[in-house]
Amino acid sequence: MGRKKITIIGAGNVGATAAHWAAIKELGDVVLMDIIEGMPQGKALDLMEAAPMEGFDANVIGTNGYEETKNSDVVIITSGIARKPGMSREDLLKINSDIVGSVVENVVKASPNCCLIIVSNPLDTMTYLALKTSKFPRNRVIGQAGALDCSRFQCFLGMELNISIEDIKVILLGGHGDDMVPMPRFSTVNGIPVTEFISKEKLDKIVDRTKKAGGEIVALLKTGSAFYSPSLGAVIMAEAILKDKRRLIPSCVYLDGEYGLKDICFGVPTILGANGIEKIIELKLNAEEQAALKKSAESVRATLNEMKKIKGIS
Repeated sequence: MGRKKITIIGAGNVGATAAHWAAIKELGDVVLMDIIEGMPQGKALDLMEAAPMEGFDANVIGTNGYEETKNSDVVIITSGIARKPGMSREDLLKINSDIVGSVVENVVKASPNCCLIIVSNPLDTMTYLALKTSKFPRNRVIGQAGALDCSRFQCFLGMELNISIEDIKVILLGGHGDDMVPMPRFSTVNGIPVTEFISKEKLDKIVDRTKKAGGEIVALLKTGSAFYSPSLGAVIMAEAILKDKRRLIPSCVYLDGEYGLKDICFGVPTILGANGIEKIIELKLNAEEQAALKKSAESVRATLNEMKKIKGIS
């Protein structure tokens, strides 16, 4: 059998922290790949030197090429740049779609049977690009956003209610960004609807904070964006796949008619297991939720159409 193999492309904050989580969880051997000479090797060695203290058995190696990533079971892609002051969204889109497109081509050659987990932004659009570039079936190309956004929603509810986050379960849909659709109606504290604990006004504020959570961290850090939580979101998804856990985790996946949407990668509740996306769960939405979902889909489609123009995808 041998150990499972997880490759993480991009050894910046998100990628290196993902390697850390994956190693500590002993999900398998980890390859950290980045084009910057020495950086992935240094971070991998640092992590290996921590293994005796924590007692985790995982080999972690750093590399600047794709040779060492061969035959990975799961590949997490974090490559791309963050938007810099004065840079338009279109500039960012062009740079990141070039990076992600080229990374996916190389990954597919080295690991034709892997599941891809995309963390690069703009998330929904980069997941679509990865699907089209890889030519993989849709169950093996998954964007990480829902796991993170749900965790943020749970975190803020826990803070407000002063209740253990272990007992808070939430669900959300939609694109990763200000138009995501948290679903208070499907969110509970140990089975009791969250609406029993909190006023609509307070809940609306928490929903709003969840939507803008990434921006809140960017504003505080001033020179970067969140990395602990996004990297763990990707690793939790990898764990569900590698251990065939069949966990219900909202994921960004290609839709072909589900929720009335076609030819778009979009966040919906999914069951994650050995085949990647095992099942898409279709919730019965009320009029208000449907309207919010439609607005989110329009926002994702606008960016997607921009990217298609840039990359010449019909």
